[in-house]
Amino acid sequence: MQQSTRTFSDRLFLVIKGLAMGAANKVPGVSGGVVAFVAGFYEEFIYSLQKINFKAFKLFINFRFKSFWRYVNGRFLGLLILGMLISYFSVSKILDYLIIHYELYVWAAFFGMIIGSIYYIVKDFDDWSKKNICIIIISIIVGVSISLLDPAKENDNLFFVFVCGIIGVSGMTLPGLSGSFILILLGNYVLLLVDSVNALYDTIADIIQWDFSFVDNTQRIRLLQVLVIFSLGSLTGLVTLSHFLGYVLKHFKNATFASIIGFISGSLGVVWPWKDKVYKTDTMGNVQIDALGDPILDNYDRYFPDFAIAETYFGIFSIGIGIGIVLWLEWYGQKTSKISK
Repeated sequence: MQQSTRTFSDRLFLVIKGLAMGAANKVPGVSGGVVAFVAGFYEEFIYSLQKINFKAFKLFINFRFKSFWRYVNGRFLGLLILGMLISYFSVSKILDYLIIHYELYVWAAFFGMIIGSIYYIVKDFDDWSKKNICIIIISIIVGVSISLLDPAKENDNLFFVFVCGIIGVSGMTLPGLSGSFILILLGNYVLLLVDSVNALYDTIADIIQWDFSFVDNTQRIRLLQVLVIFSLGSLTGLVTLSHFLGYVLKHFKNATFASIIGFISGSLGVVWPWKDKVYKTDTMGNVQIDALGDPILDNYDRYFPDFAIAETYFGIFSIGIGIGIVLWLEWYGQKTSKISK
């Protein structure tokens, strides 16, 4: 699955795809795996992660770094991960701003992208056996059921955080299953994707200014510990899930694609643009806030759009933009695959 003859533009677009995956993974209801699937590098992504195994470990500890890099398809993974890291501190920040100020249109664009993704997968899927139709229906039910669950309370127990890392990274490897939304259901979205990331950002800023007073800040140190354990859990989840998915893609490809179609279809309810935020409240009915003073999201209250207002039509237009983005990604993927052949 390796592609050793990538042009500069291919490498640049791979970083951009990493940016898109990173941004998508942070948005509740959106799966970074969908980006990988539609952009045409999902299978290479999975098989490259599979190469992070005992043989790769032996190459690394024996200082055979060049062989290790080639074996794990390091150029591909490195550029993709670079894009995700850049996204974490740039695009995701912009996305946060857009969601705050233009929430309906952002959700509408993502909704359109998921519709486009369903079209992209279904149009080439030709095994509509009874078994695969049942798999699609079950996957849709699971996806919808997940969106209706009530979130748990925040828990910073390090073992639980590690498990959250394994589960939360599922959005990168399982198209249609939103890792960030699952973290909301587990009660740890704010802790792991907001508070701990901001703690790292603030710590880096302090170190650049040669200010090490944060070492006495027990809350900051705890958040950094949480982030490290969450990252280790995410890495573990990436490697283990990739081995599982690599196996099922090889032996049960059509059934795997059927489940992906179902999960993506089921996720439409989570990303439905017309919804109001429901915040966590205490026993007195007061809205709970996080360490930054922001209200803590609990879930969403969805409603049908009002066609008497212009905002609804702008939202529909944004859905069209989302579909257009996916169609462009499909066109680009087909173009690059023809060039590589």
